[in-house]
Amino acid sequence: MRDAITAFLQYLVVERRMSPHTLDAYRRDLDALQHWCQAQGTAVDALDGEQMRRFVADEHRRGLSPSSLQRRLSACRGYYGWQLRHGRLAADPTAGLKAPRAPRRLPQVLDADEAVQLVELPTEGELGRRDRALLELFYSSGLRLSELCSLTWRDLDFASGLVNVLGKGNRERRVPFGRPAREALQAWQRETDGSPSAPVFPGRNGPISQRAVQVRIKQLAQRQGLFKHVHPHMLRHSFASHILESSGDLRGVQELLGHADIATTQIYTHLDFQHLA
Repeated sequence: MRDAITAFLQYLVVERRMSPHTLDAYRRDLDALQHWCQAQGTAVDALDGEQMRRFVADEHRRGLSPSSLQRRLSACRGYYGWQLRHGRLAADPTAGLKAPRAPRRLPQVLDADEAVQLVELPTEGELGRRDRALLELFYSSGLRLSELCSLTWRDLDFASGLVNVLGKGNRERRVPFGRPAREALQAWQRETDGSPSAPVFPGRNGPISQRAVQVRIKQLAQRQGLFKHVHPHMLRHSFASHILESSGDLRGVQELLGHADIATTQIYTHLDFQHLA
């Protein structure tokens, strides 16, 4: 079974181009299924629908949240579907099985005044220009944390005000950034290597780490007098909400955020989805 799960995970990397973060989550989910099967004295590929329901119920009783259960069941569905397509199973034990519904929570955002208060921080100090450029670009373009950390200077086109981004599933998109972000980035570039292949935001060994950005944004928010739990994805939420409030263009926001499904874009807004649809 370990060989089959390893082959499935390799399929997700090579053919589905799944992100390392999602891949790790799937690996943990399938490990949990395998450990449960070992405790029950059965094999992963020998489960029937009733046993699969018991697995989900046991995980729920163990304290797993509805959203985690949904992801765990999604990993199992993917695995069993892959096995079926290869003719290794006669039936899918996850067929018709549903995880508990997770409550939908609106994302926390900064209002426009708070966003301005955060990004317009003083540029004095050793990292002042870097921090200003980082925050301006985040809020101006709605990038994911991983996308921002991996940027090189060649990805930025100052003449057109566009940044080339490689997002989830290796999907490329071009996202605009505004004049304040351009000016902050150009000021920061003058203090760095600035060569096309150099990271826009360098760390100790290559690009800055995602954890370093998370910690720094929290520190800067407190310094600027914002006492919300400010994190990188909150800037992405804020970007999406503010653009949508001013334009009402849900499809445009979907493209800017790089969402494959427009239904995903709805969770980034506080507006009425049916009205926009």
